[in-house]
Amino acid sequence: MKRVLTVVLSALIFFPLLSSVQAKENESNSLTVTSNQPNFVPGELLVQFRAHSVDEDENRVLGKIKGEVLERIRTHLMISEGRGNLLRIRFQPDLSQHVAIRLLKDDSVVEFAEPNWIYTHQATSNDTYYTNGSLWGMYGDDATTPVNGFGSQADEAWAAGCTGSNSVYVGIIDEGIQFNHPDLIANVWTNSFDPVDGIDNDGNGKIDDIHGWDFAGNNKSIYDGGLQGIVDSHATHVAGTIAGKGGNNKGVAGVNWNTTYISAKFLGQNGGTTANAIKSVDYITDLKTRHGLNIIATNNSWGGGGFSQALLDAINRGGDAGILFIAAASNGGADGVGDNNDTTPNYPSNYQCTSNGKDYDCVIAVAAIASDGSRASFSNYGATTVDLGAPGSGIWSAVPYNKYSSFSGTSMATPHVTGAAALYASRNPGATAAQIKAAILDKTIPTASLSGKTLTGGRLNVGEFCQ
Repeated sequence: MKRVLTVVLSALIFFPLLSSVQAKENESNSLTVTSNQPNFVPGELLVQFRAHSVDEDENRVLGKIKGEVLERIRTHLMISEGRGNLLRIRFQPDLSQHVAIRLLKDDSVVEFAEPNWIYTHQATSNDTYYTNGSLWGMYGDDATTPVNGFGSQADEAWAAGCTGSNSVYVGIIDEGIQFNHPDLIANVWTNSFDPVDGIDNDGNGKIDDIHGWDFAGNNKSIYDGGLQGIVDSHATHVAGTIAGKGGNNKGVAGVNWNTTYISAKFLGQNGGTTANAIKSVDYITDLKTRHGLNIIATNNSWGGGGFSQALLDAINRGGDAGILFIAAASNGGADGVGDNNDTTPNYPSNYQCTSNGKDYDCVIAVAAIASDGSRASFSNYGATTVDLGAPGSGIWSAVPYNKYSSFSGTSMATPHVTGAAALYASRNPGATAAQIKAAILDKTIPTASLSGKTLTGGRLNVGEFCQ
């Protein structure tokens, strides 16, 4: 059982081995980890007021710290829960963050106050990168060529005619996605509840959110990479592993050849904040609870900062709606060497999602393995806080400007598991989130490098989902 632990910074969740490449022979083997960003937005706090509070209470409390309201975060889900206002505020620079939080928390109308943390980015296929031996993460023991028993065994599921279903949805909470990439255009969500007409037809506060929403830029554009693809490569890569179109004689194949992905962009070039992560999680949950979309999981290849009750509340709302929160275990600290999440916690993968009497934890934490079955040297681990391993080293997938690149990181391992969840749901309509998680964990293959390092001691095994 995973535990909620104390505050720590996490490192970047992926290592790009290539920026824009087409051929495997150009692959670089160098790994770098650089992060000079603070782990919270200086001078900002998130303040959760209790349900019975009124405007006069908020004004009185904020007056203690000369606080300025920057944003009132009121999602449909918060309103339906009867929660009080969640405010993003700026406090005066003559106060330390610690003192400002203490002054706020001491007031009876405040439920909690916390930093606004910053997060950073963690059939037989005829597709080019599968047939040329690059997609080792999709191979299995029975692959025609090449055989790799440490892959996810996804190709064994494909051979059994199990390639997914577009009636199964996943949310990708991350950067933006080049949705018109040749391997991604077929599976992107198109919002039938809010057609492009300049009106917020579905009343969620987002006008024309046709493929999702950019919470960092507060607009409908989920891809900002331009013609050179200089940004949004991380989530595009993630999307390709989950939902790259297979069997189209080009590019890569995702674990699912058919599924529907929704973009909730909150990471920009300078990372993303807790405030926007909360809105992203609630956006996906709202699409399920109000519109009935069959959303079974979100992919969360990001981390940083410390414990946030407000973000955990949002994750719990998703869990209560039957949405798994699949998260990268992270890549260690600045030294690039994996850390033990049992003792040095990483968020969001260390959260325990058990609100409202749920009999399951909606969070799945994922470590990375290499093609030889070893735990990737950069990958975090944890006998009680990390659930399983998945392919995460030298992973080829789609990147912007219609290209393909190889990245490494727990960011790359996580979408293999999200893809597996969608594949299982496509084969088992009506399966609950608890059942999907149990199937993923129960079917792992015991792996020496993960023994005593993850809860299951094993690696992802998609091959048995479709027998």
